[in-house]
Amino acid sequence: MSLKPPTRDSSELEWSKSSYSSNEPGSDCVEIAPTPRTIHVRDSKNTRGPQLAFANSTWAEFLAYATTSTPLA
Repeated sequence: MSLKPPTRDSSELEWSKSSYSSNEPGSDCVEIAPTPRTIHVRDSKNTRGPQLAFANSTWAEFLAYATTSTPLA
């Protein structure tokens, strides 16, 4: 994973967010933009802010963990 200011023009990426996300102002959502080698993640409220970039395999591991783990109380 890397956290840095965007080095590529974010407008070149195709950003999307979950259909479960609300479009209400102030809602807590992230947007993702897949590329052939990485998955970019950003805060939907701060689209010009820093982005996370994950290798595709790391993102897949995260999703597997997030969808099968018991939520914290």
